[in-house]
Amino acid sequence: MAINVLIPFYSRGGSTEALANAAAEGARAAGAEVRLRRARDIVSAEVMASVPGWAEGAARMNAAYAAPTVEDIDWADAIMFGTPTRYGNVSAELKAYIDSLGGAWFQGKFNGKAGSAFCATMGTHGGAESTVISLFNVMSHLGLIIVPTGYADPIMFKAGTPYGAHAAVDGQYVKAVPADDLEVARYQGRRVAQVAGALKTLRG
Repeated sequence: MAINVLIPFYSRGGSTEALANAAAEGARAAGAEVRLRRARDIVSAEVMASVPGWAEGAARMNAAYAAPTVEDIDWADAIMFGTPTRYGNVSAELKAYIDSLGGAWFQGKFNGKAGSAFCATMGTHGGAESTVISLFNVMSHLGLIIVPTGYADPIMFKAGTPYGAHAAVDGQYVKAVPADDLEVARYQGRRVAQVAGALKTLRG
């Protein structure tokens, strides 16, 4: 039975992107097919140009990852949302994609599928847990079955949060996400794919 895992994420500097790719590796290791999708920027070119590296990073990632669509929701058996922390909450870019899915929600396209979330911050205490939990609220409304990381793997006693993977990096454009944080994301991807398979069997 094929298991499809959708990973819609927003990343500006590359940290959330690194977690998304690690989660994809974990899901694939569990036998899933994965779609990585980057939510698009919603600010003006002038605003992006005011932050060194933003426009260049966006161009690179937009070339590497398609934008998430409603069709992706139909395809997916599991959805793993990835976001940088914005004042302890989900980024506006990822939320804009989520807010476009009202029609799919009304049709019950999310019901009974697996849902999970991960995030990156610029500091160890940058609001990681509240950011992931804010997406739990969204997933509850959508009807997803929330899959937290918990402590079911030894890596969770070294990094991450019990809610979802997290990377804390100093500076806006640091690409070197710590190895333990990437391993948590891989574990999260495996766990989500496994749960999604069980749920798909129940959905028939």
